[in-house]
Amino acid sequence: MTTATAPTVAPLTTQNAETLVEAARVSAEAAGVAVAISVLDAGGHPLAFRRDDRAVLIAGETSTRKAYTALQLNTPTADLVDAVQPGGLFHTLPTALDRPLLFIAGGIPVHRDGRLIGAIGIGGGAPDQDHGFATAALEALQALEPASR
Repeated sequence: MTTATAPTVAPLTTQNAETLVEAARVSAEAAGVAVAISVLDAGGHPLAFRRDDRAVLIAGETSTRKAYTALQLNTPTADLVDAVQPGGLFHTLPTALDRPLLFIAGGIPVHRDGRLIGAIGIGGGAPDQDHGFATAALEALQALEPASR
């Protein structure tokens, strides 16, 4: 008896992570915003990080937590804001996990061939700005990998 195996999907590489960081940096700098950028692989391990020296120190922790949240829930953190408000679907979720989550826009999961391979998180700007910078970074990576869309 033969069993079907899932097709192999290339993991998020450090080169991919550097592409994400650079695209997010360019987008943030064009907007005049100082940010921290974190990229995690599918296991939640850091692949790349950058913090603008003008960004507040907490921006680094924030960017990592946003990426972790997007990775764990496999959804952009911008889509989760209402869910964590009192009475929301995930209101008590952070206490149920071993690491606190951060539900502010700026974290986006990264997929390849429909599979989750990592996440990017941006911290330092307003939530809608951080989400925009992360989106711009993801679009830059996807432009290099047209077959994975």
